[in-house]
This record gives sequence, C-alpha cells and structure tokens, in this order.
Amino acid sequence: MKSPPLPNLADPIARRWLVFVAVSAILLAAVVGFAGAVAERRATTDLARQAQASATLHAAVLRSELAKHRSLPFVLAQDPDVAEVLRSEDPQGLAAMNRKLETLSGGTRAAVIYVLNAKGMTIAASNWREPTSFVGSDYSFRPYFKEAKADGTAELFALGTVSRRPGLFMSRRVEGPQGPLGVVVVKVEFEALEAEWSAAEPAFAADPRGVILVTSVPAWRFSTLNPLPPAEQHRLRAEHRFGDAPFSVLKAAPLPTPGHAPTLTGVAQPDQGETRYMAASADLGAVGWTVYTLTPVGAALRTAISGARAIALLAGLVACAIAAALLRWRGQATVRAARQEAARLELEARVQERTAELRETNQRLTVEIEERRRVEAHVHVMQDELVQSNKLATLGQIAAGVAHEINQPVAAIRAYADNAAAFLDRSDDKTAKANLGLISGLTERIGLITDELRAFARKSSAPAAPVAVREAVDGALLLVGPRLRQQGVRVIRDEADEAARVMAERFRLEQVLVNLLQNALEALEGSADPEIRVQVSVKRSQVRILVADNGPGVTPEAAKTLFTPFATTKPRGLGLGLVISRDIVAEFGGELSLEAGPGGARFLMSLPKARS
Repeated sequence: MKSPPLPNLADPIARRWLVFVAVSAILLAAVVGFAGAVAERRATTDLARQAQASATLHAAVLRSELAKHRSLPFVLAQDPDVAEVLRSEDPQGLAAMNRKLETLSGGTRAAVIYVLNAKGMTIAASNWREPTSFVGSDYSFRPYFKEAKADGTAELFALGTVSRRPGLFMSRRVEGPQGPLGVVVVKVEFEALEAEWSAAEPAFAADPRGVILVTSVPAWRFSTLNPLPPAEQHRLRAEHRFGDAPFSVLKAAPLPTPGHAPTLTGVAQPDQGETRYMAASADLGAVGWTVYTLTPVGAALRTAISGARAIALLAGLVACAIAAALLRWRGQATVRAARQEAARLELEARVQERTAELRETNQRLTVEIEERRRVEAHVHVMQDELVQSNKLATLGQIAAGVAHEINQPVAAIRAYADNAAAFLDRSDDKTAKANLGLISGLTERIGLITDELRAFARKSSAPAAPVAVREAVDGALLLVGPRLRQQGVRVIRDEADEAARVMAERFRLEQVLVNLLQNALEALEGSADPEIRVQVSVKRSQVRILVADNGPGVTPEAAKTLFTPFATTKPRGLGLGLVISRDIVAEFGGELSLEAGPGGARFLMSLPKARS
C-alpha cells in the first residue's frame, strides 16, 4: 500500500493550509487548557462553599442534640425526690426512682440516666430492668464522678464499662444541707446521629486533643488527627475512657481549623487508598469539639473540567471549521474566477466563428419563441380575466344579500350612536360606554364581511400552498350567508378532520366553493325543506370536499354536458361557472366531478393533502 504523497511546500496553497493547521492546533490546545483551569477553579470554589455549609449544618445538629440533654442532669440535681433518695436510700424510694428514671430515659431518648451516692455507688438507674443494669456498680474511679463532686458539673466522652458503647457522660452534683449527697449522670449516645451522617459525605467530631469521638465512619472512631504523646495515651487507658484503642493517626492532611476556609485534603481509608475531599470545619462551642466534613471532589471536578473542555473543544472545532471553509472558499473563488475568464474568452471565440446563416436562423427562432411567449401570456391573461369575471359575477349575485347584512349593523350603529349622545347629555357615562362597546362590536362584524368581500374580489395568481379547508369553507359560507338565511336553507357541516389542509390558493378555492354553493341555492329555490351538506374527509393523500343538496338533482342529459363551456340549464347562465371551477381545481392538481347518489346534486372535489 502506497503512503499518501507529502504536500508540496513550494505550492502557496499547501503552505497556507499547513500554517492554518498548525495555528489551529495551538489555539485549540490553549483554549481547552484555559477552559479546564477556569472550570476547575469555579468548581473548587463551589465545593468549598458547599462543604462549609455542610460542616456548619452538622455542627448545628450536634450542638442542638447536646443542648437538649444538658438540661436533664441540671433538673434532676434540683429534684427533691433525688435528694431524698440519696439521704435515706429507702428501698421503696429507690424503686420509685428507678421507674422515674426509666420513664425519663424513654421520653428524652437518653441512653441511660443513673444516680451515684457520695461514694460513687449507683443506687438507681433507668436500665434497672436490663441485664446490663448499672445499679450496684461503683463508678468512683470515673473522672465525671470526681470532677462533678469537686466542681459541681462535668462532661466526659468514653466507652461504657458495662455496655462497651461510646457516649457522652454529663454529670451534676446533688447538694445537701451538710454537703454533696451524690451525683446525677446522663449518658448520651450518638448512633442515630452517626447513621444520619453516614447517608451523606464522611463527617466526624474530634475533641481538643484531636481524638475522633463521633463519626460516620466506624473505623475512624478513637483515631487521632495528630500523634498523642505516650503519657497521654497511658492516662486515657488508665481512665478506661476509650478501651484498648490504639490511637492511630488518621491520614488526612491538611485539615482546616475552625474559622479558616475549606481546603482540598487527601484521606487514606482502609483498603481504598487515598481519596480527595474538600474538608471543612466548624467549632462546636463550649464543649471544645470540632466538627469536620469531607465532601468528595473527584467526580464533581472531573465532570466540571471534562464538560468545560468538551464545550471549549467543540466551540474551537466549529470556529476552525468556519475558518477552514472561508479559506477554502477564498481559494476556490480565485480558481473559479480564472476558469470563468478562460471560458468566456473561448465562448467569444466560438461565437465569432459562427456563420451568418446560423445567426439568421437563431434570430428567426428567437422571434418565433418571443411570439409564442406573447401568445401564451395573452392566453394566460385571458384565463385570469375569465376567472376574475366569474368571480365578480358571483360577487354581484351575492352583493344584495351582503348589502342587507351590512345595512342592519349600520342602522344599529346609528341608533346606538344617537343613544350614546343622549346618555352623555344626561351624564350617564356607564350606559354611553356600553352603547359605544356595542358599536365597536358591530363595526368588527361589518369589517369581517367587507374584508372577506375584498379578499374574494382580489385578483389572485399565487402558487399553490398549504390551505386550511375549514377556513376556505368558513369564507365561502360567509359570502353566501345572506342568501342562505333568505331562502331558509339549513347547512350541515360534516368535517371528520377539522385540521385538514390542501395544496391550493385560498381565495380561488373559495371561488370554487361559492360557485358550488350558488348552484345548490338556485337548485333549492322553492324547495319545502332545503338543505345543503358540506362534508370534508381525508382518504390517504387526498382531501375530499363534498357539496350536496336535496334539490331535484341533475338530469342525465345535463350531466353529459355539465363541464362543457356555454352549456347551461339556467335561463340567464353562461355555462362557464363549473368549467372555470374544474380548471381551477385542476391547476391545484385535483379533480372536480359530479358524484352519483340518492336525491339532489352531489359535487365532489378531490385535492392533494398538504404535508405537515
């Protein structure tokens, strides 16, 4: 297989195209790179805003959860029943206190509520019925007991010694006349909150040391954001706060501190490698915790960057295609001009070589062609004049009825105008305005009639175009309407497809319909129950318009010469109406015929259906 030939660099056109391709490639690369950078910057800003809002929302929810439970130990520490039970440790009082704490725990959704005496021994607890009951357990070693007994209140996040479930212990000292009577403790667990967090992006809360306490990723619990000194780890294990947690450092760097803008962070998750997130933080307030959220950025950034690059590439390719088309057109125009000049010179040479006989023959043929064109134009003008004459003759027949239709609203306008003047003299503006409104409606009615007459009378030779059959039928019925009402003829319209459209010229189609309706009206003169039916149906690619009456019909003798010029059965007829109508329909590519049927005359017009 032969390789394609290399472009000839000596050819100016080839050099021009090579320069164009090189410049286009450089510009495309620059535009795509710039669009990707702008899209990445915008997407990063949007993700940072979204991540900060998410961190603030998570902190607000956690803060609300803590505030809801903090009031409970304060209230219980003031409860006289609690103080009485701590003083007396009466069995009946203890039983009542157990039931009371059980009810409070269920109503507040606290994990467990219990009361410690001055020695740190549990004397009553909300879980007194469960196998893991705290009643009788000694918690004097717990920091929350020691700190509450010494300072009045304490909070401690730790694993339960019995349940082994993490939670926040909130304690409050119960005062007595001779000194502290004991401590009330409420344990709050965050499993429901963590479940809600796990449905969205990763989120966690860390204490001031950086130990992760509440998290949507269970594997991160009790990990640290920074390495803990060995002495601190030993102290925490001695207090039994976090069990045997190894205090491994979460590989996430960097993480923003509260008050600072979110940052892009890489987090190494177990068995998943490093994942990029937009990390944001929010301060939890008095408790000293910090809430962090990690919003995934990979898919969002890839989508934004690839979309922007694709759009930029497409726009660049379109611009290059337009430039290439212009460049090609310019080159072809030069070549084309040269070829045209050469062809012109050759043609002139050939013309000069023709003999005198050929020139004379050409002149004679030209004269004959011109004469034939004049004759054809004259015939066409005569045909148009004949159609127009038929239209004006039809218009003359309906003029009297239309004049009556116009005279009635004109007389009404005169009466309403006089009444309006009288009402204005009486300062009855409301009634005068009503009369003026009626006058406006009557003028619209007159305008509709005169517009239809003017359009019908206008000479028209426009080419066939899509025409709504319903509009043509409406126009024809409007023109013959006065005579229909004068003779009391009932019109029945049966339009299977009201949106049917045909290829025709509207006003010449109206002329055909008016001719057919006029013929039907003349045939119905003197009938007892005159009726005209206009039926429109669609059959494949043809629209069929049927105009039928219930008159005496057409005799067989008349039917033979029905479409013959100057053959008529009317005393004053010329015998041209149906001939002209058939020619008009034929120009539209259709056919007009007399259809056999029971009673009356039935004229069927078939026209090509207009494409939608």
